[in-house]
Amino acid sequence: MKNLSEEVQGYIYAILAFVFWGLIPIYFKLISTVSPLEVLAHRIIWSVVLLFGIVIFSKQFGAFKLLVKDFHKIKYLILSALLVSTNWLVFIWAVSHNMLTEASLGYYINPLVSIALGIIFFKDRPRRWQQVAIALAFIAIVYQVVAIGSLPIVSLALAFSFAFYGLIRKKVNLPSVTGLYIETLILFPLAILYFIFLVSNGQNAFVFPFDGVSYLLLLAGIVTVIPLLWFNAAATKISLLHIGFFQYIGPTVSFLLAIFVYDEVLGREKLITFVMIWIALLIFSLDAYFGKKDRDSTQK
Repeated sequence: MKNLSEEVQGYIYAILAFVFWGLIPIYFKLISTVSPLEVLAHRIIWSVVLLFGIVIFSKQFGAFKLLVKDFHKIKYLILSALLVSTNWLVFIWAVSHNMLTEASLGYYINPLVSIALGIIFFKDRPRRWQQVAIALAFIAIVYQVVAIGSLPIVSLALAFSFAFYGLIRKKVNLPSVTGLYIETLILFPLAILYFIFLVSNGQNAFVFPFDGVSYLLLLAGIVTVIPLLWFNAAATKISLLHIGFFQYIGPTVSFLLAIFVYDEVLGREKLITFVMIWIALLIFSLDAYFGKKDRDSTQK
């Protein structure tokens, strides 16, 4: 990519990251016979191993040592670790239980929840069309409750856990690789203890010598970290506004997988909910785009 401009490189990295995140359900489908908790444990364990190598190779270990002495930030990272692990667990469970459409809906709702949290916690002043987008998303959820008779719990759990995770990471303001390494390191003892428990009870899917499932579980760290590295590369080369547009690639790819590959049923009520969320996101995206153009023209 050396001959490409910084901006084009950023676009490529963003597309790679979000397409990868959209295709991740394929990986979790391949290991759907493994309990979600064991998959989560391996995701944590192998992410720690891989991230340790990256931190050393990228010469970030000095910054890491300084950070672990900052108890104020560590307190926040304990909470963010619990939130991201909850998000991972719910997503793994949803994929293994053929609820990928609900999972993709959650990641569509997520940016709208993030706006609402910005209003509440950072006193952001929402523009008129942002208020319309949030209201429409709320109406969509209420509609599903009335039409189907139940809350989209999986969708809301994914949207809110990731939105609050983003809120905390914004507050501590750390590089994402170093931050994720500390988060997984916090969870590492629990993951190891759980794996030991599984082995002692003969319930472990990860076995020696390795079988097909064990080899797939070894990839859990790569599946977690690689798209994050691409995202980081994109974030350093293009604006957050452009990143915001690209983030819809992930849930769109997952949604298409759910309908056309895994034959999940999309009833009329759920389709109406999706359409309302899509309209809300379109309003939000157009408002962000034209708002930035107005600000740029004012600055000139």
